[in-house]
Amino acid sequence: MKFRIPHSMSVLLLTAGLTPSLMAQVINGEKPKYSDLENIGKRKMQFNFTSLEKEAAIGRQASAQIEQDSIIVDDSEINGYVDRIAQNIAKNSDSQFPITMKVIQSDKVNSYALPGGSVYVTTGLIKALDNEAELAFVIGYSVGHVAARTATRNMAKANILQIAAVPQIIFTGGVAATAIQEAAQLGIPMGMAHLEQKSSAEADFLGLAYMYKTGYAPQAAVSFFTKVKALEASRPKEAFMFSTVPPAADRIKATGETIKNVLPPRADNLLNTPEFDAIKARVERLTK
Repeated sequence: MKFRIPHSMSVLLLTAGLTPSLMAQVINGEKPKYSDLENIGKRKMQFNFTSLEKEAAIGRQASAQIEQDSIIVDDSEINGYVDRIAQNIAKNSDSQFPITMKVIQSDKVNSYALPGGSVYVTTGLIKALDNEAELAFVIGYSVGHVAARTATRNMAKANILQIAAVPQIIFTGGVAATAIQEAAQLGIPMGMAHLEQKSSAEADFLGLAYMYKTGYAPQAAVSFFTKVKALEASRPKEAFMFSTVPPAADRIKATGETIKNVLPPRADNLLNTPEFDAIKARVERLTK
């Protein structure tokens, strides 16, 4: 599906990745930034030049464009279930914005996060998952971008670095090759790619922390990345043209080390619920 974002907007492409510095911190057993899980919701995130009001306005414009160009699932059971997970994640996050959650009918395995708190997941994503904890991680990852205010923060950095402004959209948690192909079509500059790597590392870490604090099994993040790795391998002709999306194998390694070195062991992690299985079956019937 194509999203036609007006050229007057600057919404940031954010695909999943891990910077070497963060990965090294985790693997070396150091405590990366935002490791203070007990302070989630009370922490100050990085400074941002854009006001909360302006960021919310940018997000509303982007959300209106997405919903104009997409098929939004009109099913109260599906939307209610996904929204409940999102609200629980939001309560255990650092987001200063309320999270608005919707489902897009699309075969793509992806989720989308916008400035100001709008988050979307695709029906293709739900069908690709095996349990509720995997869905919680993807939503947590998206909420991580909202909490870190990644889009407007990187917009300011791009201006400082004099990177050309291009119309962009946020892709979070999706298949690397798909995101790269779309990035090429949008003309994402290589300088911006470097910023995106750092931002995506942050969202990976935050998303894992948020889903863990909500009570979910953190190993579900590893199993999700394993699915992404398999999907990447099924598309060998789509070369990695940008450094925004390191191989899923790197994310698997770093996430495993984060679980080992940062998250306290816990016996009562939630992996799945009967409701997830019912909603997944409902989505499959809806999209036949």
